[in-house]
Amino acid sequence: MEEKEIILIENTNGDTFEAELVTYLVSKDKSNTYIVYTNNEVEDNGDQVIYVSKVVAEGDTVKIDEIVDDEEWKNVQQLLKEIANN
Repeated sequence: MEEKEIILIENTNGDTFEAELVTYLVSKDKSNTYIVYTNNEVEDNGDQVIYVSKVVAEGDTVKIDEIVDDEEWKNVQQLLKEIANN
């Protein structure tokens, strides 16, 4: 059984929390990196909740930020579909 990787995440508001790393994604043009993670929350239907955030470098630290652009979100969804189909 694969060991879970627990990571410490700091968002752009400065809030820090632990989460389980699922994977990293890199945009097709390699201009953006995204992190896929979970807090092990389960929806009523039994599906595990996952989160995807943009990785943002701020000086010597790396933080996460919300994906707000619709086109960027469509590109991330396509990356996730490609992973699911392989």
